[in-house]
Amino acid sequence: MFKLIKNGNIVSDVWKTLTFAEGDTPQNIRLPVGPVLVPLSVWKARRAELIHREYEHGWPLGVWLAAEESADEIGRDIDDFTVIAVEFDKFADGKSYSTARTLREHYGFRGELRAIGDVPRSNVTYQYQVGFDSFAVRTNQKVSSVLSGLFNLKAANQHHTQHATLAG
Repeated sequence: MFKLIKNGNIVSDVWKTLTFAEGDTPQNIRLPVGPVLVPLSVWKARRAELIHREYEHGWPLGVWLAAEESADEIGRDIDDFTVIAVEFDKFADGKSYSTARTLREHYGFRGELRAIGDVPRSNVTYQYQVGFDSFAVRTNQKVSSVLSGLFNLKAANQHHTQHATLAG
């Protein structure tokens, strides 16, 4: 279960993040009712069904990329997603940051870009700078701490912008 920080506010998360249980495969995993974030493997296996479901019921569709998966794997499908989540793994080499930047700058994704997985306060500033606008915070984390990291960044950016304007 996650708490969600979106655009600097703590909000209810209406999205169901689909994960695999034992015995599940991309082809047989049960899709929940409503807005759903599916793993890349489910998107690849059931693309037509997911698009049909979105249009038939009006349920928004999202995809989540594991830390080792590339933005290029969904680049041609960007317009099909309302939300793209990118997983952060505490052992990852920073690939998730470049994935976010690629989604925003190369593919022009303008929807919600969500950081999931290991989202500690110390990383929120970097995640925000590369284009993330929402952060799924695990229940064992203090959401107020993560949120304060985001506000500290926004305050620093605002101060820097005001200083540059006065100096210019």
